[in-house]
Amino acid sequence: MLLDEKGRERWSARDLQQLMGYKQWRQFEDTINRAMETVEASDIHPLDHFAGARKVMPGGRWGHQEVKDYRLTRFGAYQVALAGDGRRPQVAAAKTYFAVKTREAEIAPRVPDITTSSGVLEMANILQATALRLVQTEKELEVAKPKAGKWDTFCDSDGLIDMNAAAKAFSSVTGGLGRTKFMELLRREDIKFLQTQNRRLPYETHVKSHRAKVKLVQAGYQVVEQTFLTAKGMDWLADRLGVGAVAA
Repeated sequence: MLLDEKGRERWSARDLQQLMGYKQWRQFEDTINRAMETVEASDIHPLDHFAGARKVMPGGRWGHQEVKDYRLTRFGAYQVALAGDGRRPQVAAAKTYFAVKTREAEIAPRVPDITTSSGVLEMANILQATALRLVQTEKELEVAKPKAGKWDTFCDSDGLIDMNAAAKAFSSVTGGLGRTKFMELLRREDIKFLQTQNRRLPYETHVKSHRAKVKLVQAGYQVVEQTFLTAKGMDWLADRLGVGAVAA
């Protein structure tokens, strides 16, 4: 396989003959003719894919000779493989090769010919569309990017807020309640964040809504379950306390 002056694949039929396991040119040329007939029956001009050519090969009186050849496009070479003797393993391999290459070409982006005015215009449109997609993607990433939150000062290394820190965060609206009193506040009927039965734990709805998380922590000689607030939970609680989602 060679590339022409425009970088397009071109196959020598003589080379393809060897790859497909045909010993006699006459027999292989019959295969080429069948492929050309198939292409022509599809209203495609055979000469676009099966150009006549000459090839210099070893042999003859002077040690080399010029013989008939065809210059095939990838499509033409694929059609020759399809028209070949399927009992030959080399032919089966050629069919698979060209099927794969054809599929790769189908899904690969086509590069416009920028040596023409229409190609330059097409390339400009592609670049503009790409730039617009890039701008939109950057906007979406900016929206999705984590922002510095108003509760960051109170978060631990896991991004969670324990009851001591939460009590301090809301001290300006609770009058400076300590941890125990603050947790009692979270059990109030109008808030219902912590359960009244399991006094350390939140209601399941808060866990499912990612407003709270329960972790096992060491308390003296015991390991106990303890509730931590998330930033989302702090926003929810700020709203319930009547101060909205303002910075603590």
